[in-house]
Amino acid sequence: MRLPTEAHFQLLRTLGLARRGWLSLRTRGLAGTWQRLRQHLQGSPLPMPSVWLPPPAPFAPFSLPTSEHPHASVVIPVHGACAHTLRCLRALALHPPATPFEVIVVDDASPDDSLARLRQIGGLRLHARAHNGGFIAACNDGAALARGQFLILLNNDTVPQPGWLDALLTPLNESPDVGLVGARLVYPDGRLQEAGGVVFADGSAWNYGRGEHPQDCRFTYRRDADYLSGAAIALPLALFRTLGGLDSRYAPAYYEDTDLAFAVRAAGYRTLYQPEAVVVHVEGATAGTDPGAGVKAAQTRNRAVFAHKWAAALTAQPAPGTCPDPGLLHRTQRQVLIIDANTPRPDCDSGSLRLFELIRTLREEGAHVVFWPANRQADADYTRALQQLGVECWHAPFAPALPAWLRHHGARFHSVLVCRHYVARECLPSLRRYAPQARVVFDTVDLHHLREQRQAALAGDHAGLRAAARTRRQELALVAAADVTTVVSPVERELLQAALPAARVEVLSNLHRPALPGPGFAARSDLLFVGGFRHPPNIDAMRWFVQAIWPKLRHAAPGLRLHCVGADAPPDIWALANVPGVHIHGHVPDLRPWLDGCRMAVAPLRVGAGVKGKITLALAHGLPVVATPIAAEGMQLRDGEEVLLAEDADAFAAAVLRLEQSPELWRRLSVQGRAHLLRHFSVDAARPTLRRLLLD
Repeated sequence: MRLPTEAHFQLLRTLGLARRGWLSLRTRGLAGTWQRLRQHLQGSPLPMPSVWLPPPAPFAPFSLPTSEHPHASVVIPVHGACAHTLRCLRALALHPPATPFEVIVVDDASPDDSLARLRQIGGLRLHARAHNGGFIAACNDGAALARGQFLILLNNDTVPQPGWLDALLTPLNESPDVGLVGARLVYPDGRLQEAGGVVFADGSAWNYGRGEHPQDCRFTYRRDADYLSGAAIALPLALFRTLGGLDSRYAPAYYEDTDLAFAVRAAGYRTLYQPEAVVVHVEGATAGTDPGAGVKAAQTRNRAVFAHKWAAALTAQPAPGTCPDPGLLHRTQRQVLIIDANTPRPDCDSGSLRLFELIRTLREEGAHVVFWPANRQADADYTRALQQLGVECWHAPFAPALPAWLRHHGARFHSVLVCRHYVARECLPSLRRYAPQARVVFDTVDLHHLREQRQAALAGDHAGLRAAARTRRQELALVAAADVTTVVSPVERELLQAALPAARVEVLSNLHRPALPGPGFAARSDLLFVGGFRHPPNIDAMRWFVQAIWPKLRHAAPGLRLHCVGADAPPDIWALANVPGVHIHGHVPDLRPWLDGCRMAVAPLRVGAGVKGKITLALAHGLPVVATPIAAEGMQLRDGEEVLLAEDADAFAAAVLRLEQSPELWRRLSVQGRAHLLRHFSVDAARPTLRRLLLD
């Protein structure tokens, strides 16, 4: 009897977890396996919505820490509602941004005592209008006074959350093609008010995410939006002035922010929603919420004005009444689903760095990327890093089991990249059922069976050899079932094609963005080993190097030091710090000081498979490498030209000493190694393959 897709998925997942647990026991032991299991079950806690409000207090004069040379000009239009204005300003005073800023408050003939109170606040530029002209006139007056590079329009009935302005400006500082950025607006009770706006073909608009949980995966990634609410937006001041400011035909207010977004795009710039910039907004505090009365009544009239002005652009918008979802929002892009065991941690292991750069490159190519971790866990800053790239990241509790999620989302994907055999085995039946139109690419990451086989052979482990044979059968079955399989080296492609001649196998290797070359030979010293210790071959490599090679090096060069950098080091690796000259540093978030300060990198691997990130990372920084042949396997590296190769302990020590004593050899390896990386392992070298496999 054939199991339902969901039951089949759960069965494969359970069997896969059991088998990986058994393999982990053999390689990591009971303590290491228990630690991995706890991490898998616990994951990272989901942050709860939190809203900060200034503590209530009677009015007393205060000052804002503003700058005479602002980078950003915050313009706040005011018409009455003094209590709201004071709360907004107190929020800016209590949690000032790191960006130098000024605050320009435009009092639009307030009927209350706002003007008298505002005159008692220091660090404020106050402009008082003689007659009430409305929101648009007040904003344009404030912008005319602005001195910063960027203009921020901020409603007075808002409470900017700590860090809001720096986050709002980040896309503008990073990308010259960004012209307008809007904040994530939340209600005072924490519910989402707007995650960017959607405009329909008739000119009507909708606050995307209104009333939803603000941490829902649909609303937590940076993305292009049809419009951004003028309650909290940022744009270059020069662009605002070039566009003529807010269009006065919408006076006194409403639709001017939607019109501004369309004008910014018509000028060739992007309009972005930035979820990291959080602003509490008391909707309707000054204009009310009834569209049939007061200033709010202008909404209906201005919608007709807007629809007439932008009639041509509106033909590309969705039909009114369409339910907005991520598939609709990204309808003009190739949508690519990527599934891996967990969220990539690019500062921890080379597989994560490769996947992160792959995702980043797809985004640069215009694709919309959706990332699904098989463990369904958010991973704090690593998940946020993807979201800030514009990646739609799904996780619990907002993501159900994969089959249920694919039932709703599967039809929107052009292609799917599923990483690692144990993940692909679980997911493939669901992908074929719920995303039959998608090209399925099985990314081996490295051939797991080859690594398992070599490790078992080195240890004389017959049970391990049988396990490697089972892994091989699983990997070959997935290669046969997938539309395309990717490997990281020509060696692995040849192995698969020999076993399955009809399969389509492509090389998609490590991806690096070469850094500027660091200091020269004379300014450097010492050896560097980089490797995450969840990967058993790195444990074996460090043990062998320190036990068999290091004594020879210290005898010949007593002042030499070895720096070992890598996450998740077990106790016996930490214990190597007791060996004279050996320094164990654990995980470091930024490797640049080590890559620029050490004289060479060592890759003394005795087992493994795939392309080694420790080598490609060093080459990207112009750092020469001494490696074993198995560490350099499949990388087309030549001994003495791009690297030095040595297989046994004596030869490895001799190669290190040779490089340590030859500035000319060091310079040649540095220059030629970096050039080799540009040809074979750079982002630009991989772009044509990525386009062909996932986008064409």
